[in-house]
Amino acid sequence: MSDPHGNFVWYELMTSDTDAAEAFYKTVNGWTAQDSGMPGPKYTILAAGGVGIGGLMAVPEEARQMGAGPAWLGYVNVEDVDASAEDVKDAGGAVHRAPDDIPGVGRFAVVADPQGAVFMLFKNAGGPARPKVAPGTPGHVGWHELHATDREAAFEFYADVFDWTKGEAHDMGPMGVYQLFSTGEVPDGGMITRMEGTPGPFWLYYFNVDAIDAAVGRVKGAGGVVMNGPHQVPGGSWIAQCTDPQGAMFALVGPRV
Repeated sequence: MSDPHGNFVWYELMTSDTDAAEAFYKTVNGWTAQDSGMPGPKYTILAAGGVGIGGLMAVPEEARQMGAGPAWLGYVNVEDVDASAEDVKDAGGAVHRAPDDIPGVGRFAVVADPQGAVFMLFKNAGGPARPKVAPGTPGHVGWHELHATDREAAFEFYADVFDWTKGEAHDMGPMGVYQLFSTGEVPDGGMITRMEGTPGPFWLYYFNVDAIDAAVGRVKGAGGVVMNGPHQVPGGSWIAQCTDPQGAMFALVGPRV
């Protein structure tokens, strides 16, 4: 992978029913799925248009015993997993799984920011670069959203560890300020202080769709729940926030046609 330090490069669903989850996301996002062939617990590669976007696996027993339920996790590309894990700790975050190797794939670590939002660190083992896709390509992740306990403090952490930069800030009224951020040259995510009574802190990932209403219909028809939306956001796109039948949260972004 030729992605720069600090970019999201992979997304992983840990779920309580891998077969049901695979069928759901194939229906909703049009993904294909293929067994990775790696040793150990089954790991399924999810792809959009022939390009891998993420993986699917059962919630590990150790994580389940610690209270982890179905959830999407994002992998952030770094130059050195061990050094970045130390940076996370130095900035007040936590390392939930120490750096380890995935033979033939790369090195990773499971970490959390100081407020508890979990994500992964990743360094590719040197395989071929990921194909680049145009912004908005259906089936790929088009937006990354952090629901934080304290938006300003959260941004400072990620800026410190990954050199992320601020974009525009939108006043959302009672919801507070929505702060755009960039991991590269253009904004690709936002941060907001979560409202009292809402779950969090956590990262929410938005999958691109070609038509929001049709995608929402697929979510409902396949047994998912639409918690919020569709509604329009600055820039003209429409979004909907959802849960899959096993309870993992995700979101959709696309045009209304």
